[in-house]
Amino acid sequence: MTITIHDTRRCQLGEGPLWHPERNQLFWFDILGKSLLSRDGDTPLAWEFDEYVSAAGWIDRDTLMIASQSALLQFDIASGDHEVMVPLEADNAFTRSNDGRADPAGGFWIGTMGIDAEPGAGAIYRYYRGALEVLYPEITVSNSICFAPDGRSAYYSDTRTHRIMVQALDAEGWPEGTPEVFADLGDEGLNPDGSVVDSEGGLWNAQWGAGRVARYHPDGRFDRSIAVPGSQATCPAFGGADLQTLYVTSAAVGLQGADESQGATFETRPGVTGQAEFRVISG
Repeated sequence: MTITIHDTRRCQLGEGPLWHPERNQLFWFDILGKSLLSRDGDTPLAWEFDEYVSAAGWIDRDTLMIASQSALLQFDIASGDHEVMVPLEADNAFTRSNDGRADPAGGFWIGTMGIDAEPGAGAIYRYYRGALEVLYPEITVSNSICFAPDGRSAYYSDTRTHRIMVQALDAEGWPEGTPEVFADLGDEGLNPDGSVVDSEGGLWNAQWGAGRVARYHPDGRFDRSIAVPGSQATCPAFGGADLQTLYVTSAAVGLQGADESQGATFETRPGVTGQAEFRVISG
């Protein structure tokens, strides 16, 4: 399967790809570069921040919700102006946001972690209609936040456990019951990073250090994998006008003498259709 470079800019820690379904535009982040990236045709776009930024959801055609080190922000795409919607561990200078995604009920799940990946320093939260509530405390590296097409299951991972978890949801998108193991990658020594679910319920997981994105059936069985030139693949997202393009961010951090593909953002056509990203209800 052919995979090509979508954007050659080398992110130290590329993350959080989001295809805006009303703009037909991909956004993504370089967390360590404190920047939001995109493209207007062949023209690269970038917005700089004064703290780490890592994940986004879309509120309307012109507005994103952006997770930063200390807050969830309302961000105006045209002007670059932003304001705090709700603080996020604002009183803790040692943590930052990481993986996040909007859920089918209009909420937004966001994970935090220690800046130096201190054990248990982070958590996973849900923002819903103006309020932020903690769902899972004592998370080391929050990742793999994504949702089944029927809206009744969420997935997440603490990368250091090598497991992707599945959580049943109620009709309003809140966790119901106890999370269960969806896929245990420990025996293979794989590190689950970001994930996205396609329209058939298949989960696509970027696996840090393995140079691949792997698809798992809705019951957790391995389906197939796609090799990614960026050995530190971080997160996939479906986009394109037909939602059949899979974009994958990657990271160059820690790779001495890395070639130009490390940290680039990639695209491929895996032969399945994704889900349109869900809208965040902002209040």
